[in-house]
Amino acid sequence: MDLFSQNCPCCDSAKVDVRTNYKTQNNGTYEIYHCRRCDIYFSDTYATPMAGLRTPLSRIIEVLKARTEGQGLNATARIFGVSKKSIIDWERRLSELKPVLTLYGLCHQFLSLVIEGDELYTKVHHNTAASESEGWTIVLMERSSRFLWELNCGAKDQSLFEEALQLLCEVIEQTQDLTLMTDGERRYSKILFTICHEVSRTGQPGRPTKRLRKGVHVRLKNKGSRKRLGRKRPKYQAPVPEHPETNSWIENA
Repeated sequence: MDLFSQNCPCCDSAKVDVRTNYKTQNNGTYEIYHCRRCDIYFSDTYATPMAGLRTPLSRIIEVLKARTEGQGLNATARIFGVSKKSIIDWERRLSELKPVLTLYGLCHQFLSLVIEGDELYTKVHHNTAASESEGWTIVLMERSSRFLWELNCGAKDQSLFEEALQLLCEVIEQTQDLTLMTDGERRYSKILFTICHEVSRTGQPGRPTKRLRKGVHVRLKNKGSRKRLGRKRPKYQAPVPEHPETNSWIENA
């Protein structure tokens, strides 16, 4: 089976021939295909988010990476010398790829993920307490690729966290290996422990203990350098019991 065959985007026929090619100004050479069934011509980018883009892809990646790192829309437009309308158009085009990338991640069995969990709240109309904010946002981001697994906004209630962590449980089911780093919010670890735990039976009398599944790490970052009982707290700690066969070593970096 040819995994890289080009099918017709209209009739999904595999009877496609390469007729010619053309060179773009910034994005290399593309080929023109001809479908023998419905007799249409189409290019590599036809009916894709990249269709009709004239800006170099490397430039778009730089702009979107700055936006992913938290750069504001106005600031990004000033720094890179592009219009805000273009940035919004690029974000809308490429936002359609998130379900595909999510499925790509879930289909890989041997995938090691380190996911950062963080939250923030935004002022809506007037200043309110953090717990009463309607713009509370939970963010789950993969550390190396900066891929946003979850970006959900609403009131700071239990359902906001449960919906995000249910997605992590789907990742754990496929990969059996996941590390979650939280920035001082203990609710992440408590909810994940509630919906993703297993009973550890040791043969000893008494109620068997509950632990996270094998291969799952959870680390809570201790903010500041406060000391308790004369001893400095570690930078990261495990707030919930982990499986005894899970390698608990994690670099502080």
